[in-house]
Parts: sequence; C-alpha cells; structure tokens
Amino acid sequence: MTATVIDGKAVAASVRESVAREVAELPVAPGLATVLVGDDPASSVYVRNKRRQCVAAGIRDLHRHLPADIGQHALATVIDELNADPTVTGILLQLPLPAHLDSAALIARIDPDKDVDGLTPISAGRLAQGHPGLRPCTPAGVMELLDAYRVPLEGSHAVVVGRSTLVGKPQAQLLLQRNATVTICHSRTRDLPAVCREADILIAAAGVPGLIGSAAVWPGATVIDVGIHRGADGLCGDVDYEQVRGVAGAITPVPGGVGPMTIAMLLRNTVHAARLRMRAVEASGAAS
Repeated sequence: MTATVIDGKAVAASVRESVAREVAELPVAPGLATVLVGDDPASSVYVRNKRRQCVAAGIRDLHRHLPADIGQHALATVIDELNADPTVTGILLQLPLPAHLDSAALIARIDPDKDVDGLTPISAGRLAQGHPGLRPCTPAGVMELLDAYRVPLEGSHAVVVGRSTLVGKPQAQLLLQRNATVTICHSRTRDLPAVCREADILIAAAGVPGLIGSAAVWPGATVIDVGIHRGADGLCGDVDYEQVRGVAGAITPVPGGVGPMTIAMLLRNTVHAARLRMRAVEASGAAS
C-alpha cells in the first residue's frame, strides 16, 4: 500500500484564494495587528510570512514591532490600544515571548472577538461549549485538510497524540463536534502504539521527532503529522514518514502538509473576525 499524500500547499492556496475573494467583497478591508516582541530569528520569519500572505489577500498589515525589554504593563497597554482600535479586526501576539513576560496573562487580555489565534480563555471556552468563535489555526487547518480529502469523520475513531492547549485539546474538541469518537494520548499513555493502531484518523502533535512508526498505524488509516523539527537531514515531523507511508491510507508530509494551513487559517480567522465586528456594529446601530 502506498499512502495518498495530503497536499497542504494546494489546500492552503485554495483557502487563501477564497479569503482574497471574501476580502474583496467587504466594504472595508480587515486589519491584522501582528505583535512581535524582540528579534528572535524564528519568530521574525514566522511573522514576516504571515504579514506577506495577509497583504497578498488584501488584508491591511498593522504590524507592531516592540523591543525585547518591554515590560508587562507596557505590552498590556499596547494590547488594550489594539483592542480599542476599530481599524484593527484581528490581533496576533507572536509566541514565544521573552522570559520576563507573562504570556498567559497577555493572551487573556486580547479581545476574544479579535483573537485570530483562538488562544484566549474565552475562545477556548466557546470551543469547549460549542459556541461560535475563533478557533486555533493549526487544529482548524487539520480539519480543513480532512474535509478537502473527504476523510469520513462521523463515527470514525480519531486518536490525537498530544494534549497541548495550542493543538491537542482543541483538535480533540473540533473532532468531537464533527461526531468522531476521540481518544487523547500523552506521555503517560500505556502502550502508545497499541492505542494508535485503533485509529481511523491518527493526529500526531506530541512534539517528539519520529514518535509514530509503522507499528502504531492501522493499515489504511489517515495520518496527520502536526510536528515539525529541524534535524541534520532537514525538517521532519512526529511521524516516521518513510515507514508510515507504506501502511497508511493517507498521510501529510513534513514540510508541505499541516504547516501551510496554519497561516491560511489565520487569514480566514481574520476575515471571520471582521465579519463578527460588522455584525456587532450593525446590531448596535439597529438597537439605538
């Protein structure tokens, strides 16, 4: 068996094209405020890519680059200003922050209706309770890939390896909302390969290079690799791709699988946030 390769680049390009059409139809272009603190090389590259793709889709680039030694109160004030700015429809605080800053407190300060990363406690609560809201980009991107390749979700057994608040937990909740039966595995799971072999859909998001080998995959299963690591031979994921592609029915490569979807879904969230704001303004005007 040779697995179907799930092409994240192609699906992401389709999402970006859809977002650009939506932006063109809006009376005012959405504005995304990316906030970069310091000059971490990896973060600088990530933010530059996000900004470039936003501009290409017609979204206004409202970037803020702040010094690495900025204090907690000063950064909180910047976030408050962006929350209050009607031209800003989305806010993204690039992580990780310098060690002297309390990331959780700063994320929680972001207006949940502008929280295009879907990481605030209110956004997490909306997801957990099934209320409308902005969803974390990487898990949303995984769902987009599954839908693009018509992977059946309802009634399927999905195993998520990893329980982070960024990917694992929201991924499980999104799958549950689509009526999959979900198992979450983690570092304390006994006989991880045996649990993974029960999966129709296996999502690896543990942050451990090569964790998932062929012995952990049921023949024909769909395998989504969220991990990305830089090694001596280049980039790799949490899945041993060469082993698993001979067993799986479909698999995402690294790079070129889930990675491109994260920024694409950020763009979609930015447009969604703009629409939420438009509806709120219209409702306020009608009420007055």
